[in-house]
Amino acid sequence: MQRIRLRYTKRGRLRFTSHRDFQRAFERALRRAEVPMAYSAGFTPHPKVSYANAAPTGTGSEAEYLEIALTQTRDPQKLRELLDESMPVGLDIIEAVEARTSGLADRLTASVWELRLDGVAPEDAERAVDAFKSADTVEVQRRTKNGMRTFDARGAVASLEAHSPQADRPTDQPCAILRLVVRHVTPAVRPDDVLSGLRAVADLAPPVAAAVTRLAQGLFDEETGTVTDPLAPDREAVTAAPADRTGAAETAAAKASA
Repeated sequence: MQRIRLRYTKRGRLRFTSHRDFQRAFERALRRAEVPMAYSAGFTPHPKVSYANAAPTGTGSEAEYLEIALTQTRDPQKLRELLDESMPVGLDIIEAVEARTSGLADRLTASVWELRLDGVAPEDAERAVDAFKSADTVEVQRRTKNGMRTFDARGAVASLEAHSPQADRPTDQPCAILRLVVRHVTPAVRPDDVLSGLRAVADLAPPVAAAVTRLAQGLFDEETGTVTDPLAPDREAVTAAPADRTGAAETAAAKASA
C-alpha cells in the first residue's frame, strides 16, 4: 500500500465551502482521476483518506493537508496533476509527496494566519496588538454545541504583529494586516477568537468582517518562533533513498570483487 500526502488550498469564494463539501468534491476527483484507492473494511467501505486539522468554513487557506492510501504505486507529481484537474478552481492540489515518515498530524502544531482588517488604521491595530500582547490572559467567549464557553485566547498566540498593506495590494480606505502564529491547543484558539480578544482589551472592532487566510501550518519551533514545513521530512526521505541504494550497491560490488 502506497501513501501519498497532499497539500491543497481554499481560495476565493471556495473559502466558504465546508469541510464536508470539500470531502465530496475530493472523492469525486478521486473517481474522475481513476486513482487506485484503498478502501476500509466493513459493511460500508469508504476510501482511505485522512484529513488533518481543516480550516474553519469561511477562511481561506494555502496550507491544508490530507493523506490517501493507494493499492497501486503512482508517481506523486502525476497524481497531483490529475487530481488538480478534477477539482474546482480554488480548491487546488498544489503539492504531493510519498509518505516516508509517520505522524503527519503530529507535525501540525501551529498555524500562521493573516487577517485583513478593512476600515482599520494600521496605528489603531498596532495599539490593540500591543495591549493584547501585554496581557497575561485575555478571556473570550465562543458558542459551542454545549453552550457558551469562556477560555483564554492569549496563551495560544505565539506571535502577533500589525502591518500596513503591501504595495502590490493598494486600498483607498484604511486597512491593517495582522500576522499571527497560533499554537494548536485545546480548546482550539481560532483567528476570530483573537479578534474577540482585541475587542476586549482595546475595543478594536473592524467595521466589516475580516478576511482570514491560513498561510502555513506545521511544527512550531520554540527557538526560532517559526512554523516548519510538515512535508519536508517526507521529501528529504525520498531524496535520500536513491543515495542510500547507490551506497548499498557500491558496498555489495566491493564485497564481490574482494
